[in-house]
Amino acid sequence: MNNQTDIVIVGAGPIGIACALECKKRNWNYIVLEKGALTNSLFNYPLNMTFFSTSERLEIDQIPFISNNPKPNRDEALEYYRRVAVSNNLNINLYETVTSINKDNNTFTVTSSKKTYHTKKVIIATGFYDIPNLMKVPGENLPKVSHYYKEAHPFSMQHVIVVGASNSSVDAALEIWRKGGHVTMVIRGNSIGERVKYWVKPDIINRIEEGSITAYYNSEITDIKTDNVTIKTPNGLKTLKNDYVVALTGYQPNFQFLENIGITTSNDGKQIPTHNPETMETNIKGLYLAGVICGGMETHKWFIENSRIHAKQITKHLESQL
Repeated sequence: MNNQTDIVIVGAGPIGIACALECKKRNWNYIVLEKGALTNSLFNYPLNMTFFSTSERLEIDQIPFISNNPKPNRDEALEYYRRVAVSNNLNINLYETVTSINKDNNTFTVTSSKKTYHTKKVIIATGFYDIPNLMKVPGENLPKVSHYYKEAHPFSMQHVIVVGASNSSVDAALEIWRKGGHVTMVIRGNSIGERVKYWVKPDIINRIEEGSITAYYNSEITDIKTDNVTIKTPNGLKTLKNDYVVALTGYQPNFQFLENIGITTSNDGKQIPTHNPETMETNIKGLYLAGVICGGMETHKWFIENSRIHAKQITKHLESQL
């Protein structure tokens, strides 16, 4: 059975929720389609993650976000966005994956894993956490290799290589070490990342300098086997005993999904989707982008706090059309 609506919002993360709130204020007929749980990316963050931002900068629609600490953690964020969605009775369908979006004249056909929708406008707010940047080395598909990190306990008493020097890599390395893991960091650059949280950076540097955590700078993995990993260092190849590899090498938007829809991207390596920065409308009239997906491969450019405004920009542009 077909479903008629004014707006389909793809993605029920914080920015998708913000877009839904703006639609509800205007009494527009909308639906949010989310392939996973509510705020699925946040749900998949490490259990003990603490945000860089303060709670007020993560608020949407001026709804207060009360945290017990100066910087909220994952559980507090999940509670906040869940309460916003439930208390406002937002129209959200969870565990419903959008498989295609096609436009015919002025109508979009949005096909999901469960239904087909006909809508006047589409907002894509799908983030970038679904597809990891692969190392593209032999053995990367072994069960011992993970591109996501949830908690440290499974790695206790194990030899673990953490790949990368970002916030997620540093947090994982420190947590695993504190839970009794033997941690080695393999870092492509010559230092810990510049954007690592300022209160964490001295900790990881001190652990490396005292020898608690081993770090190989200007290095990269070349081969992964069941019980060891070979890395290329400035001093040549080294083979290390290894039980697990946690490769936190970053993530990217689903560019294939955007391409299939017809959204163009820049050809400068950044793959920034074409959109008007004032209205957030893409090269397809009536189809908008919101949130971190707007940055393409520059996944550090947009966050919840600076992309909340996209919801208001989009709905302002739509007011004269719906």
